Amino acid sequence: MASRGVVGIFLLSALPILCLELRRGSPDLGVKDLILLCGRIFLLLALLTLIISVTTSWLNSFKSSQVYLKEEEEKNEKRQKLVRKKQQEAQGEKGDEDLGLENESQTSFETSNREAAKRRNLPKPLTKISPSAEQPTQKEVLNLPEEPPEAAEEVVTVALRCPSGNVLRRRFLKSCSSQVLFDWMKKIGYHTSLYSLSTSFPRRPLEVGGGWSLQDIGITVDTVLNVEEREQSS
Repeated sequence: MASRGVVGIFLLSALPILCLELRRGSPDLGVKDLILLCGRIFLLLALLTLIISVTTSWLNSFKSSQVYLKEEEEKNEKRQKLVRKKQQEAQGEKGDEDLGLENESQTSFETSNREAAKRRNLPKPLTKISPSAEQPTQKEVLNLPEEPPEAAEEVVTVALRCPSGNVLRRRFLKSCSSQVLFDWMKKIGYHTSLYSLSTSFPRRPLEVGGGWSLQDIGITVDTVLNVEEREQSS
């Protein structure tokens, strides 16, 4: 705008000088010719002003468009930077979360391993063996008196009815010690600490003594004795 004003003032100041020069150069030039000449000059000035105005506006619009494009590029660049920053922050938070989960799983795994190691290192509890489990798995080797022949005198046959249902028979002399019956019971696998002997009828525990014979405890004829499990006291 200032440039157009400067151009207009310059042309207006130059117009009288141009008229004087034309007047000197052409003395016969009339007033009408001067008016026509001035009109043509004004038209030329108007056309020049229009050209300058259009050119200036086009330059200004081009400049403003360039400025607008530059501003848009700066805004886009800022927006992209902000998006990248948010993405990096999100990735950092996700990485921290994954790291925390990994550390937690590692800690729990190590804790379970330590607990398992402790359980493996703990001493095994002692198992209390009940009296019934103390039954010998094999027969004790005991020396029983030689079985007398069936036709011998003072011979009695004793039968043992076992808890398994088997019935075992053996001949003894009536003069044998009563302890031989318990030795026989132990020899066939029934220990005296777990089992006892009792008569069949009447049912009563068999009482023996160190110096008592079979005849002393009442076994004078063929007899059936029951092998019974002792009642375990709690």
